[in-house]
Amino acid sequence: MCGRYALKGKEGRIMRQFELYEIPRLIRRFNIAPSQAVPIVRLTPEGQRECVLVRWGLLPSWAKEPKIDYSTINARAETVATKPAFRNAFRRRRCLVPASGYFEWAARPGSKTKQPYFISLREGELFAFAGLSEHWEREGTVIESCTIIVTEANDLTRPIHDRMPVILGERDYALWLSADARQAELLQSLLKPFPSELMQTYPVSTEVNNPRNDTERCVQKVLPA
Repeated sequence: MCGRYALKGKEGRIMRQFELYEIPRLIRRFNIAPSQAVPIVRLTPEGQRECVLVRWGLLPSWAKEPKIDYSTINARAETVATKPAFRNAFRRRRCLVPASGYFEWAARPGSKTKQPYFISLREGELFAFAGLSEHWEREGTVIESCTIIVTEANDLTRPIHDRMPVILGERDYALWLSADARQAELLQSLLKPFPSELMQTYPVSTEVNNPRNDTERCVQKVLPA
């Protein structure tokens, strides 16, 4: 599950890491929520990388109405190649979703309120989720959207939640974006838990529970309640 994430990287850092020539104007985000506009990196028909803003929550091209179901903000790695909502995008419209970290919530004994955690790479580096993008168009209305692929949790994050987003290493960016759809087995091999030893996690304030809170306080370490 990945229901919120943060993107603190500056435009220049994103351009260098994702080998982009230009990028839309971005602002630092500390609590990105589903249905909001998020940047993705994808290939143009000419094979060049581009960064565009799309809506988080995939809207299949065949949907009759432009309604995003909460279940399409994530796609399970085990079924992404076959589930109707995602299979065409998996074959033809894979993308990278730049991020600095993501949030997950753990149950607290004796409390109805869960403890939020911020999960990131060990040194706080910028990284990319494996994502899919989709194009929907009806009667002149165009919606570009995306989803983040999730897999089973690694040893570090499993005590918090049994799922985690797929984080791709930089060496795999090109393969994920450009592999032929017939290489489904090779693509599936990328959809695995990221190594625990390269990640960190710590408790954060329950301010992150409200998507209207989008300040640096959402990612600051606190003592668990």
